[in-house]
Amino acid sequence: MDNTRIGRSVCRLHTIMQTLRGPDGCPWDALQTTASLKPYLLEEVYELLEALDGGNPDQIRDELGDVLLQIVFHAQIFAEQARFDLADVAEAISDKLERRHPHVFGDIAESEIPALNRQWDRIKAAEKGEPAAGKSTLEGIPVALPALARAAKYLERVSREGAPEPDAIEAEAALVANQQRLAHLATGGADPNGRESVFGDFLLAAVRWGRSLDLDAEQTLRQALDRLAGGGNHPDSSPSE
Repeated sequence: MDNTRIGRSVCRLHTIMQTLRGPDGCPWDALQTTASLKPYLLEEVYELLEALDGGNPDQIRDELGDVLLQIVFHAQIFAEQARFDLADVAEAISDKLERRHPHVFGDIAESEIPALNRQWDRIKAAEKGEPAAGKSTLEGIPVALPALARAAKYLERVSREGAPEPDAIEAEAALVANQQRLAHLATGGADPNGRESVFGDFLLAAVRWGRSLDLDAEQTLRQALDRLAGGGNHPDSSPSE
């Protein structure tokens, strides 16, 4: 890997952004704020996810560039406010990675993933000045995450805190039980006012069942929607229709 070439390329991008925001730059770029850029940041991340699904290296490279541009753009705005700059951003994440990987950059001998996850959580809690235990399991999980992704993150957090995860058979049994509750509701055998709660429990059980099979609910639903958009089976049709 040519670090000199990487450094030169990132410096070029940084210089371009400084020019665009400068006195003789682009009026549109000069007007942007971190608030006005948030929709673009979100859009670029989703476009990158779509490119990763497609697997085209050229498209992935371009979308990674668009996300990188957003990082450089935001950093430049804060640099103009004398808060921090792009170098500070890179140094901060580099320091964090070294700090949270003492088994790589320090003298701790550990290689088992569950222990490494617990070590990560302890270091992260110490960084924030918080006790590693006693926090809400949902604390720190972004509320803006799509619900399926947030559910998966919650279940992962519960597992990392030591709660045993159900195996595929147990997860399937829970999913079937929640499906039966839904069917009972649909036939008028339950309080209609509780339908949202029952449906939510079913969706959470589906996410847990997917995790037991190493399936990501958010990703698989996105792929199903892509198939639908591409002319695949209608969700109400059976595979044999």
